[in-house]
Amino acid sequence: MSASISTAPATAPEPPPLERGPGAWLERRLQELDPLWVAVGLFVLALVVYLGSNPARHDFYDHFVWQADAFLHGRAEIEYPVSGGPHRNDYFQDVLPVSEDRAQIPFPPLPAVVLLPFVAAWGLGTNGAAVAAVLGAVNVVLCWAMLLHVTRRRSAALLGTLFYGFGTVAWYAAMLGTTWFLAHVVASTCLFIAITLALRADAAGPRAATETPRRVLGRQFAAGIAFGAAATARLTTIVGAPFFVFVGGGGSWLRRAFAAGVGAVIPVLLLLGYNLATTGELFHPAYDYLYEVEYRPQPELVNPDWAAEDPRYIPQSAGIMLASMPLVPLLDDPACAGEPVGLGSLFDRQCPLLRPDPMGMSLLLTSPAYLLAIPVLLRDWRRRLVAGAALAVLAIALADLMHFSQGWVQFGYRFSNDFAPFAAVLVALGIARLRAGWLSIGLVALSVLVNAWGVWWGVTLGW
Repeated sequence: MSASISTAPATAPEPPPLERGPGAWLERRLQELDPLWVAVGLFVLALVVYLGSNPARHDFYDHFVWQADAFLHGRAEIEYPVSGGPHRNDYFQDVLPVSEDRAQIPFPPLPAVVLLPFVAAWGLGTNGAAVAAVLGAVNVVLCWAMLLHVTRRRSAALLGTLFYGFGTVAWYAAMLGTTWFLAHVVASTCLFIAITLALRADAAGPRAATETPRRVLGRQFAAGIAFGAAATARLTTIVGAPFFVFVGGGGSWLRRAFAAGVGAVIPVLLLLGYNLATTGELFHPAYDYLYEVEYRPQPELVNPDWAAEDPRYIPQSAGIMLASMPLVPLLDDPACAGEPVGLGSLFDRQCPLLRPDPMGMSLLLTSPAYLLAIPVLLRDWRRRLVAGAALAVLAIALADLMHFSQGWVQFGYRFSNDFAPFAAVLVALGIARLRAGWLSIGLVALSVLVNAWGVWWGVTLGW
């Protein structure tokens, strides 16, 4: 880390806004509004969209509801397999049987903890997917609050928030809300809180007259706790730690890292203690068990000579994240020969022109507004905020890419939820640099349209 990066301000003065154009008009309107009312509007919009885009919400995979029920009964193991009655789980994947009628789930437990009050009230009938939709709407508000600390241009903050909420697979995760997607939603909540606390601590640092060093470091410590909590929902988020080395209170990278690191260690140690108490091992053995039993015997899915987490998976996984294309049934299926081609065929259930690939699709196709981060990365990489966010995105992406599976069945690339809060920082800075012009608006709008198409197909196909 060079001194020029570590001492540069996390945020920097922005050029004056244009007097004309869509960005200038939007900025004037937003400056007239209380940000709180914008937050309320964003919450209502996201809640209506998330709930309305998947009204059935069957919650077919509800591992965390069963886990929360087990916690309420004083045990870590869920009842399994349950094949009769109104609530079944004999079809569950990703479980580690420990007896004839008990099993453990391998996922970090925070989502189950979040569901505890709901399961206490409604038992196994709790719809975790509905909770995910509500919490997803909260995340949209948290994104808005975070981006108000990233840029003074409210137009950029709003467009960045709309992109996150409706132009990324955060929409798909929140509206579906089954086991794996609920974990993403919960982890994102923690990340938004952590990033915002670090930004506030960073901004408070220079105001020595009103902020004591202890108070500033306390905020950085709290940011670390929230960041560590994210790992108790999605393990790979913990490698996003470089952000809190570059951004936060303390005055130097060492103090920032120490304060956030001490905070992050607390929930991580609790997670390790939970694993040790429930399995006898620091790292949950279910992952290796599932890889050996379910996946290694299928060489068409994994390389039997590689580990479940292996750097050799990165090239093929990166191909899914960056280059995977949708399916083209209208051209590939002989039964669809002669069918008309048009916009309507994008939604034709029998012979669609395009259909999402359940193995995943390129981020550049599903969320093209991520491209807005490129100018910022090229021109402002010495800014602490840019460097920290970029390194967090890169580290989390690499950790996910080493995993043998990239998230099937899904629309887009669901693992991108792990780094989306950090990436939203870069996108908002890119929008601010472009002054919320037509290019920014167009790419955000295109991202929203593509994700609306993906959500429609996900619900239609029963994913």
